[in-house]
Amino acid sequence: MTTYQCSACYFPYNEADGLPDDGIAPGTKWEDVPEDWVCPDCGNGKEHFNPAPEQEG
Repeated sequence: MTTYQCSACYFPYNEADGLPDDGIAPGTKWEDVPEDWVCPDCGNGKEHFNPAPEQEG
């Protein structure tokens, strides 16, 4: 599963976790998130999200 990040505020969307408070179930792939969904922190549209950089441990 992939994490996507808002390009403006860096809010993360993790496919494994989903966003249950927004009605998006855990395990929901990014392409299945509704096109009209917006970032809960800054209001940017889905098109402003990109795959998050890999974290080095």
